[in-house]
Amino acid sequence: MARDAGRPLRADAQRNRDKILAAAVRVFTEEGLDAHFERIAREAGVGTGTLYRNFPTREALIEAAYRNEVARLCEAVPGLLATMPPREALRAWTRRFIDYATAKLGMADALRSVVASGTNPYAESHELIQAALTSLMNAGTAAGAIRTDISPTDMFAALAGIALTSARPEQREQAERLLDLTLDGLRPVPPQLPDK
Repeated sequence: MARDAGRPLRADAQRNRDKILAAAVRVFTEEGLDAHFERIAREAGVGTGTLYRNFPTREALIEAAYRNEVARLCEAVPGLLATMPPREALRAWTRRFIDYATAKLGMADALRSVVASGTNPYAESHELIQAALTSLMNAGTAAGAIRTDISPTDMFAALAGIALTSARPEQREQAERLLDLTLDGLRPVPPQLPDK
């Protein structure tokens, strides 16, 4: 039987759920739809009964794993901004974005099966990611660390392009170079001196 979604989990149950979701991302990324619940449970260090109590169907697990990746990406923003300058926080977050894109790409077949079952795992993910990126860019422009004429929508499009072309694990060096190039383009433009 699935757990009551409205009731908060005990701390140990939440840890188990988090371990299951992290293991699910790894295993679905490696094996796609052929991934077995038994392997996911073993990787998470829990019994299969614990896994099935939390996620009674393959689709429920895939959707929860994907949504958890989106949440982790977006929830990182306040901590990054609290511990580093805005430009560095943006750079650290873009690395996390590529990690997220790599996981999403690896889970593509599994996510398509969820969509085919009539559920939309992507509902709200674009808006959540856009809001996270907007917070980072607003902090950067307020600090004078990035240009004011580049919108978060523009930056999201650039990141999506990098993810589409370079999100495979073997392309990580290329993704890093493209991120550096994109972030260099965000540097504030020095004011022009008037001609004499």
